[in-house]
Amino acid sequence: MQKIKEFWIEGYRSDKTAFYLEIISFFFTVSASMYLAVNALAPDMRYVYPGFLVGATAGALAYYRRGLLWPLLLTAYFVIINIAGFGVAMTWW
Repeated sequence: MQKIKEFWIEGYRSDKTAFYLEIISFFFTVSASMYLAVNALAPDMRYVYPGFLVGATAGALAYYRRGLLWPLLLTAYFVIINIAGFGVAMTWW
C-alpha cells in the first residue's frame, strides 16, 4: 500500500499540471464509458463522444508534458477519431 501512495505522490510532485490533467482524463473517460455501458442498448452517442474527447485531450496533454511518446500517439488518435465520431453523431457528415 505504501508503494501505491508513493507512486501517486511522485506523480503529483513531478508535474502537478500533468497530474491534474490525468485526473480530468480519468474522470471524463470513466464517465463516458459508464454512460455507454448503462445505455448499451441505445446509447446517445452525442453524449459519449464529448466525454471521451475531453478525456483523450486531457490525457494527450498530460502525456506530452511527461514526454511519453506512445501513450501520446494513442490518445492523439483517440482525439481525432472522437472528433470524427461526434461529427457523425451530430449528422454533420
